[in-house]
Amino acid sequence: MSVLEQASAARVAAIDLAGATRAEKDRALLLMADRLVERSDDIVAANQVDIRNGREGGLSEAMIDRLTLTTERVAAMADGLRQLAALPDPIGDVVRGSTLANGLELRQVRVPFGVVGMIYEGRPNVTADAAGICLKSGNAALLRGSGSAFSSNAAIVSVLRKAVADAGLPANAIQLLDATTRDSVKELMRARGLVDVLIPRGGASLIKTVVEQSTVPVIETGVGNCHVYVDAAADLEKALAVTVNSKTQRYSTCNTAESLLVHTEIADSFLPLVLEEFEVKGVTVHGDARVAGYSDAVVQATEEDWGTEYLSPDISVGIVDSLDDALDHIRRFGTGHTEAIVSESTTATRRFVAGVDAAAVMVNASTRFTDGGEFGFGAEIGISTQKLHARGPMGLPELTSTKYVVTGNGHTR
Repeated sequence: MSVLEQASAARVAAIDLAGATRAEKDRALLLMADRLVERSDDIVAANQVDIRNGREGGLSEAMIDRLTLTTERVAAMADGLRQLAALPDPIGDVVRGSTLANGLELRQVRVPFGVVGMIYEGRPNVTADAAGICLKSGNAALLRGSGSAFSSNAAIVSVLRKAVADAGLPANAIQLLDATTRDSVKELMRARGLVDVLIPRGGASLIKTVVEQSTVPVIETGVGNCHVYVDAAADLEKALAVTVNSKTQRYSTCNTAESLLVHTEIADSFLPLVLEEFEVKGVTVHGDARVAGYSDAVVQATEEDWGTEYLSPDISVGIVDSLDDALDHIRRFGTGHTEAIVSESTTATRRFVAGVDAAAVMVNASTRFTDGGEFGFGAEIGISTQKLHARGPMGLPELTSTKYVVTGNGHTR
């Protein structure tokens, strides 16, 4: 089928799915989870094809690791679906309601978007996550993963579609688009009227392409040039813990810190500590001239470094003369994802929170907490860095729209 034919089938499935009860959707999610575990050997075997092709095609070991599925990772995907089943169903929730002066009852209720398109790179576990989140929120999913994971994604979607059908819901609520050419991406981005919203999840170039070229409404996600600012009034122990965790807990995520700014008044005390810790952990520091004075291991930072989302054991480090200088730097180079301040000064933290324009602001806490699971949402389909509709980690409620239901008793205007 062509992408437009698949989108048309998804539109039909979305109508049926919109009327499904929570019990019906949860039953499907639990069956999807069980079937993933039952068919894990087949899924891992399909994944081996992708890994072999990836190595032959020159994929880095970091990318191979993101691509790799094991029995344990498949089980974790299944656990994610079970956790979704345990979450409240947002559909039908009353956002607000009132009785008007004329006696009309007004309710604003949550409803599904309808058809959600997802364009993503790398990790095949996203396939199960996205399918499950869309189904729980009443949306049909059109999934366009990367060509490097096509065999894995095809195996996963085959299992999920069969489980959904066996649970009594339409199999076309979950569909995988062809990833062997770029044509499917172009067609999906032009399927306005059939696809209600498009969510790109991946690198900066992918997101930029989708945002600029799509005629389908887009929720922009996740490029993260995240900063940690260590203020003059910072507690050194807290600052070291927050900075190191923000950078080294995991390198390949959008909420990993990519830049460190240190107030000049605390630089002599703090920089030797953090530079030593980075050296121990194998992190390459790209620093300005003043930072380079603290260690011979510092690489001279270029203008490009300040705006780079490394997704690797690299970090840019600069010394700033004031909180205002830190804010100016972040406004220039930040991506609106997550920014952090470490300070014992209430005045400084309030100014920082008010002054940065980001989806999440951390005060004396690691940037790695910007995550749907860590926020207690139970699941997320991505982290929105835009301002309309949704911002920050997008859980089930963020995959809904609303409609007004007005009930009268023969009222006329």
